[in-house]
Amino acid sequence: TGDCLITGASGPIERLHAPIKGVWGAQTSGANIVSFNLDAFTSFGREQGANAPIGKPAAFAYTTALNHLLARDSRHRVQIGDTSTVIWAQRPDELEDALPLLFGETKDDPSAGVEAARKLYTAVQSGRLAGSDGDNRFYVLGLAPNAARIAVRFWYAGPIRELAPRLRRHFDDLAVVHRSDEPEHLSLFRLLVHCAVQRKADNIPPLLGGDIVRAVFAGENAPYPKILLNAAVSRCRAEREVTYPRAAAIKAWLNRHIRFTQSPEKEFTPMLDPANPSTAYRLGRAFATLEKIQEEAQPGINATIRERYYGAASTTPVAVFTTLMRLKNHHLAKLSVGRKTQFEKLLGEILSGVGDFPAHLNLPDQGRFALGYYHQRQSFFTKPTDKE
Repeated sequence: TGDCLITGASGPIERLHAPIKGVWGAQTSGANIVSFNLDAFTSFGREQGANAPIGKPAAFAYTTALNHLLARDSRHRVQIGDTSTVIWAQRPDELEDALPLLFGETKDDPSAGVEAARKLYTAVQSGRLAGSDGDNRFYVLGLAPNAARIAVRFWYAGPIRELAPRLRRHFDDLAVVHRSDEPEHLSLFRLLVHCAVQRKADNIPPLLGGDIVRAVFAGENAPYPKILLNAAVSRCRAEREVTYPRAAAIKAWLNRHIRFTQSPEKEFTPMLDPANPSTAYRLGRAFATLEKIQEEAQPGINATIRERYYGAASTTPVAVFTTLMRLKNHHLAKLSVGRKTQFEKLLGEILSGVGDFPAHLNLPDQGRFALGYYHQRQSFFTKPTDKE
């Protein structure tokens, strides 16, 4: 017998805890959160469960509850990278079903995450969470495999009135202009997949999902992990494509970094910001404009300057922009006088705040370049006055 670490009650201590099943990557027969199987753990005369005394009722309760939450068809379970995450509430609440969908994605209903985000926004804006509903406590537990054991990757417990604004800030930070057929709100799973090699879930950086979730729950200005920026920028460069989720990840990382460091830098907007003075952002805009000029000069072209020059332009601009500006003159000669004038004016406005082309762009600047490219590219397809 002894005092239970969970309840504080005195009583029989559980010697061997039941295995937890359903954690991705762990043994199919189950793995333990609490276990001691080496002689070194008996140095104080304590064996097995006596090293972390938990009463039999509490041990039965937590293992049974976790196995239920982690069941294959559980609505409380979501996979975030290598982390199996369970979410539950103290009292029944519609947001209890919505929260897992904000982070994951179901094959049966890919739009469920969008609906979940809408519910969250509605609840925050209506003021419903300011009343007694806001006191309802939510719990988020992330578990990852660690040999024959299970490691706790992250843990959050707090009232929904505290959690909801942090989730809303997360989605506001991710907000970026996109095509009408793309989801308004990105689940964390979709974000992570676009930052993985070959866009495969198995290639998601192991710690990335958990680190992002920790940042979301830590507070509205907590920084996202730098590995998120690195992964998004690396995939843009390797695939020579700035996708909607990658642009969203880059914008979110940059804006959180600006707020966390209290930098005087202007935060990035969801849509194109012609007034943004960042040299890297403007170079990205210029690259998108040069690509558009080429596309209009050579309709149906299979490979644009993006396929050949994006990597160098986004890392060592001085090495390629002189060449690109010469190519631009060749392409402009094929356009109408009016269209040529429009592009020359636009390029002049973009490059007016740029001095010499930088020899090298650091990682955050590579992110600014990618975002500038994405914003300018999107603007070409949304502006009604794009063509004469």
